[in-house]
Amino acid sequence: MPHLVLLGDSIFDNAHYTEGGPDVISQVRDLLSQGSRASLLAVDGSTTESIPSQVQQIPSDATHVVLSVGGNDAIMKSDILLKPLSTTKALSELADISEEFECKYRIAVAACRKTGLPITICTIYNGNFPDPEYQRLASSALTVFNDVILRVGFEFGLTIIDLRLVCSAPEDYANPIEPSSCGGAKIARCIVASLDRKEGSEARVIAA
Repeated sequence: MPHLVLLGDSIFDNAHYTEGGPDVISQVRDLLSQGSRASLLAVDGSTTESIPSQVQQIPSDATHVVLSVGGNDAIMKSDILLKPLSTTKALSELADISEEFECKYRIAVAACRKTGLPITICTIYNGNFPDPEYQRLASSALTVFNDVILRVGFEFGLTIIDLRLVCSAPEDYANPIEPSSCGGAKIARCIVASLDRKEGSEARVIAA
């Protein structure tokens, strides 16, 4: 029977933000067939550098790995959105950020791949910021991170959940950057849907 293991950050470890409502892991468990299991190893605040240590905690009977990480890496670089830079300088800094993130993200995915288990990865959603102009800038800047995630996913034939399309309504967010129970329910459905992918098939994108 399937035993899913969720790795990453508060996209999965969101109980603190749901105000008593169901969190992602409980919603995944509710959707699984009888006898199937789901374990939460994701930790709120984690970055790509946290993933290898999370992988070491994966139970021996695990059958699938689901990874959602990168949002906190992006937050750590978010000061670029408010810098008065020339176009050339801004693009140069974004290129540097992309290269640094790709290196760290590849290490995280490599750690997951060493398990030999089927892997599903998630893009970084755009959030729900109250300032429309900041929202526009943040969404644009996140494409730098999501490009890395998508390219790595396609390169290794992984299943990809595009959270930008999954959490697309204000009610999907408990605050600008954390999923609510509503958003978590959508994420949980995508996670369970990822179990249907046949081993050895080409990369597949799940968006709803």
